[in-house]
Amino acid sequence: MAKEDTNYGLEANSEIKEIAAPVFDYQPLKPESFRPKIGLIGCGGITTNHLNAYRQDKLEVAAFCDLNADSAEKRRKEFYPEATCYTDYRQLLDRGDIEVVDIALHPGPRAAVIEAALHAGKHVLSQKPFALDLDVAEKLVALADEKGLKLAVNQNGRWAPYVRYIQLAIDAGLIGEIHVVNIFLNWDHTWI
Repeated sequence: MAKEDTNYGLEANSEIKEIAAPVFDYQPLKPESFRPKIGLIGCGGITTNHLNAYRQDKLEVAAFCDLNADSAEKRRKEFYPEATCYTDYRQLLDRGDIEVVDIALHPGPRAAVIEAALHAGKHVLSQKPFALDLDVAEKLVALADEKGLKLAVNQNGRWAPYVRYIQLAIDAGLIGEIHVVNIFLNWDHTWI
């Protein structure tokens, strides 16, 4: 290919019209009447995103818990200065005013803390995976059902605009019958 042809296929074509994507509301529903106090268990890096979302939606985080007291204190100072800090998650779970716990721990101890939270009568939002074993996961789901509590797993991609757009486009019949979907994402998980 000659040097002058290095932009092959990249030059503007005035005959091609831009096709705008349909506008869909891709954000999750936000209940108007349920404004629970939240307790955060695990105050690592990802929780900055959680706390920004809670603050944006004007939800109250009443307590922070981390084995590293400095991590809990850092999040408290930055986001909710009136909150209380703990290093033992059981103290947070003992609080009657906290209805929801956001469990942002590493996978190893996560299932045991979720189980304790459900036994304490708390709704749970967990990082993924919420359990490392299918039998344990099924028991946690059954426990949440038995107690009448919500057990949600933070599938952050679920509400990402591109994923939600695809789901809504499928629901609207814009794509046709779907038999299988493969999504490949390359995220760095070396922190685990």
